[in-house]
Amino acid sequence: MAAALGERLKRLADSGLQVLAVTHSPQVAARADAQFRIAKEVREDNGEAATHTVVMPLDAASRREEIARMLSAHDITEEARAQAARLLEQAGAAADGG
Repeated sequence: MAAALGERLKRLADSGLQVLAVTHSPQVAARADAQFRIAKEVREDNGEAATHTVVMPLDAASRREEIARMLSAHDITEEARAQAARLLEQAGAAADGG
């Protein structure tokens, strides 16, 4: 189901629309043209805690690692890294028509 959703979102984006999706699905994330990691940080400022949202663009290596983290939760395994690489490869092949 997630792979089908990722495919549909990719087709929308390829049709000239801009698509922004926040997802926990590695199958959806792998289809994206660009990926960002969004994290919440609590920082102390003058004795008061403040919550901040941090948005980090991901390069190819950190994108594979993030998708592996999405696949395996806490402990990123070599199997998760390999599966992340396969998802990204399949998404690239699909974008190229293969």
